Amino acid sequence: MEKIKKIPQRKCLGCMETFPKKELIRVVRTPEGEVCIDTVGKKAGRGAYICKKEACLKKAVRAKRLQTNLEVTISEELLSELAKEITIE
Repeated sequence: MEKIKKIPQRKCLGCMETFPKKELIRVVRTPEGEVCIDTVGKKAGRGAYICKKEACLKKAVRAKRLQTNLEVTISEELLSELAKEITIE
């Protein structure tokens, strides 16, 4: 009997739906306090996930879910970087 591999699931902060981890963009606050986009998904620190949809990003920013989840203020520079990442996908 073959063992079934478990696919890690994460919740989007915009639409609050659960997706496979690989389908979401991870934003991480490192132990040093720096906030950045984690393209590999392996950086150390507190992570938050967002769908690759512009509406989800807007909703997460408006509701301040990113700030609350990462416990830090999010810069406009990071938000524009996230918007670029979403439009590229």
